[in-house]
Amino acid sequence: MNINFLQINGFGKIKNKEINLGKNINIIYGKNEKGKTTILKFLESMLYGISKNKNGKDISDYEKFKPWTGDNYSGKIIYTLNNGNRFEVYREFNKKSPKIYNKNHEDISKDFNVDKNKENEFFYEHTNIDKNTFISSVLSEQKEIILSNSDRRNIIQKISNMASTGEDNISYKKIIDKLNKKYIEEVGTDRTIDRPINKINKMKENLKIRLKKIEYNENNSIEINNKKNQIYNEINYLENKYNLLKEIKKINEKNKYTKEEINIKNNLISENKNKINNNENNINKNIKENKKLNKYLKIIFFIIIILNIIIFSIKINLIIKIIFAGISLFVFFGLLLLKIKNKNKFYNEEILKLNNEKNTINKIISELENDVNNLNQNIKNENYIQKELILKKYNNLIDKNTILDLLQKDLKTIENEIEETEEKCNKSKLEKYKLEILEKDINKEIEEKASIEEQLENVKNKEEEIIKLGQAIELTKNILEKAYDKMKNNITPRFTQNLQKNTIGIIGGNYKKIIFSEDEGLIVETENGNYVNANILSVGTIDQLYLALRLAITSEIAKEELPIILDEAFAYYDDERLENILQYLCSNFSKNQIIIFTCSKREVEIMDRLGISYNYVEL
Repeated sequence: MNINFLQINGFGKIKNKEINLGKNINIIYGKNEKGKTTILKFLESMLYGISKNKNGKDISDYEKFKPWTGDNYSGKIIYTLNNGNRFEVYREFNKKSPKIYNKNHEDISKDFNVDKNKENEFFYEHTNIDKNTFISSVLSEQKEIILSNSDRRNIIQKISNMASTGEDNISYKKIIDKLNKKYIEEVGTDRTIDRPINKINKMKENLKIRLKKIEYNENNSIEINNKKNQIYNEINYLENKYNLLKEIKKINEKNKYTKEEINIKNNLISENKNKINNNENNINKNIKENKKLNKYLKIIFFIIIILNIIIFSIKINLIIKIIFAGISLFVFFGLLLLKIKNKNKFYNEEILKLNNEKNTINKIISELENDVNNLNQNIKNENYIQKELILKKYNNLIDKNTILDLLQKDLKTIENEIEETEEKCNKSKLEKYKLEILEKDINKEIEEKASIEEQLENVKNKEEEIIKLGQAIELTKNILEKAYDKMKNNITPRFTQNLQKNTIGIIGGNYKKIIFSEDEGLIVETENGNYVNANILSVGTIDQLYLALRLAITSEIAKEELPIILDEAFAYYDDERLENILQYLCSNFSKNQIIIFTCSKREVEIMDRLGISYNYVEL
């Protein structure tokens, strides 16, 4: 690739400047502060755009190189690729995207990828060189000849990518990292959580547990059904028994009222019989009193007789005797008449009263006894009828002996039996409800069995797919590893060989081996076999070594034979070293365009003396 033409309409302090460049060596001469650095920044900005971000600086590059006089902030670059295709790039720096034309002056700006951060990537697509790599390899400035840590990492990464994948922008390590990440995210391991393989294993385990439970319940469904039927029978029995007890209770309650009526009538009979007994007792008492009166009368009679005998036996007046005898007889007969009169009255009134009461009471007793007999007979008849009806009704439902036994129990016992039976029935119904729910769940699970088996099969298939994906990723990693080893064995030695060749060509064979590492930069093996960091060498040697490195990098990572741009790169070279490097560049990089920015006439003088042709531009 060659840069053919630069047109600077306005950039920094330069305006309306045109620079034509030759295919081989170009020397751009200018004293300090004449704009060499500005031209280099213009070249970089034309190819990659200019940043409006400060990036840690006091002022952004966009503001820094904005024309001081307010002129047109724009420019053009023309370059030709190795295949002869020629491109013109026109850029207005206050606009984001440039205009790109092919050799037929057709606008092909949309043919290239446009990155939202990096603008149009036309030059990267042409050369495979990004901005950072361009600065750290193609462009060599005096104070930037030694690569910074970030530049070293960038270059090492690109060389590593070349060694591992054959492409500088495709990193073997990143690919392996992505594959490992993909394996973790899309497959997973025993140590991961909530990754596909973990989820699948968990799903599979859960489905197996469910399936095992269904099979267990399926095997026990007969037992559950038998138990359910047993409880159904038990409930039917208890409900029938409960109904039986309720009927017996009604019978007993009815009998209770009848028996209470019988008891009342029996009590009345007893009361009336007691009344008769009381009357008879009263009569006997009166008889006894009458006998006692008779006894008293007899005693009085004998006393009177004795008194009369005594009176008549003594010598008193006869008239007195007769009067006394008359009084005695009067008293005696008066008492006798009173007795007779009272006796007749008692027998006439009391006996009549007693007979009347007795007849009445006996009639009442007879009626009550009749009622009691009728009631007892009714109870007996009704109990018999109810017993037959109950036996007939519950003959095939409850054992006959149980029925007969219950019929013999009293109301209180029956009420207790009803309460116990109801409680047992409710417990059985609850157990029945639980079994029905369990059976329903089991039946539902059994219905889902086919679906679960299908899910399990799908999960197994998915597991197999995940395992195959994991195996594919591992296989890819193995293939990449083998390819990496093979590519590394091809590219790394070539890079090291080019670096060694450039080093020998530039500074001679003072160092046996040159090694470039990310951590330490350039390492050299001295004549005594010791490895030392190149930074401890002289300034001139360091410049030469890093120039050799940049040349090796340029030839290794680009798709094109890029220009070698050197900005005051030889400031610390003595004349011998400068002649050496110029001869080496002319001899070994004849296919590369070489652009040397210098404030010295030494390069021109040496090349004139050596008879080397060059294109000269003076600022």
